[in-house]
Amino acid sequence: MQDSNALPSQTRRDAAARDDTVPASPFDVQAAALIRRIESVPFSRWHTKARIIVGSATFFDAFDALSIAFVLPVLIGLWHIEPLQIGLLIGASYIGQFIGALLFGWIAERTGRIRSAAAAIGIMSVMSLGCALAGNFPLLFACRFIQGIGVGGEMPVAATYISELSNAHGRGKYFLLYELIFPVGLMAAGQLGAWLVPAVGWQIMFWIGAIPGLVIALLVMRLPESPRWLISKGRFAEAEAVVVQMEASTPRRIAPSARTTAPRPQTSASRAGWRELLAPFYRSRTLIVWVLWASAFFVANSLNNWLPTLYRTVYHLPLQQALRAASMTNVAQVALLLVCAYSIDRIGRRNWAVTAFCIGGVLLAGLAAFGAHSVWGVLIVGTTAYGLIGSIAAVLYLYTPEVYPTRMRATSTGLATSWLRLASAVGPSLVGLLVHTRGTGAVFMMFAAVSAVGALAATRMIETRERSLEEIAP
Repeated sequence: MQDSNALPSQTRRDAAARDDTVPASPFDVQAAALIRRIESVPFSRWHTKARIIVGSATFFDAFDALSIAFVLPVLIGLWHIEPLQIGLLIGASYIGQFIGALLFGWIAERTGRIRSAAAAIGIMSVMSLGCALAGNFPLLFACRFIQGIGVGGEMPVAATYISELSNAHGRGKYFLLYELIFPVGLMAAGQLGAWLVPAVGWQIMFWIGAIPGLVIALLVMRLPESPRWLISKGRFAEAEAVVVQMEASTPRRIAPSARTTAPRPQTSASRAGWRELLAPFYRSRTLIVWVLWASAFFVANSLNNWLPTLYRTVYHLPLQQALRAASMTNVAQVALLLVCAYSIDRIGRRNWAVTAFCIGGVLLAGLAAFGAHSVWGVLIVGTTAYGLIGSIAAVLYLYTPEVYPTRMRATSTGLATSWLRLASAVGPSLVGLLVHTRGTGAVFMMFAAVSAVGALAATRMIETRERSLEEIAP
């Protein structure tokens, strides 16, 4: 396990030996100079524009991902869908997201962050049209699966891009304010679903996700490429042009870390990122990150997708009340994530994750033991627990790109998010099985146990606040 605040001693000795005895290569000199310039530019209107456009894509990623939860209560009666089919329909999107996370992370390392993200957004939006036009369960199942490929591809590439535009100072706040757009998208899906589905029909949720997404894909294509990715490819003239735009956006400058180093050039050997993820230096980071993603999203996405149906079928709320009650989970997530954004650079990624997992797990265990029979217990305690675990999900989108180098940042983030897709596919199916055989109390106890696993893994996170990306992951 690596030390929380420093590189391994052998790595430091190697770096010192290189600096003292080996002349810096032209690549190192140019790359280090550009990285220092990126680190010296404070957040400005240039960064804000990129965050708004990419954030808009992330908004509709969230909206598309959750829309099925507010459609299902209608389709259950309309198409006579059984509980197992509900789990399969929810899981189909996550299997697609698993494929998309791996595929578009791989594409992003080779063709760039912008092209990869725009293609994923295009697939996501076109297939939302397909979902709106689907007239039966098999067609909707197929469209949700393909749409999932785009949904899964957009988020890790977008997170990688936003991270690579950031400097060390205040990166957590800057990134989480962008990431806040995802739960806002979930919240919008909840509020609009509760209002529009009973009034207009279930197809409206997919129409809302389709048309704006196509426009956003075109806007994303017009954004500048990640300068860190360009530098890693040795495309210094293009990186210089992007850095000049950044510098022109504000006259202010901050002092970059003295420990900021140049990224390694992407040679044919360094492109073997899959193997490097489990090499000695990155192995412990990788395993911890995978456990964190799987445990946080097993709980969060299972709750998010099943609560509307549980309120409707187990607690027998009227349709509109069930949808409104379920939508409160995303309101709680937005509120807690806003608190997280303004405190994460002070308390650290690790402390937030451990605390949120522990409190969320205790609440879920209490719900299983005492409150699963009460709709008010589920609404209040379950909503709070979801908000806490959901905030960890956002922190992981910040943390994962931080702990890997540019040469494999998109690939490693995509692979990490694939664990959330698997957990999110398995979780809803297990919820359906447990609701049918053991009742809701067993569901909440399962969530509490998974939260305990996540809390244990979170204690082994390295701390990344106020450190440049190149310092954290050489």
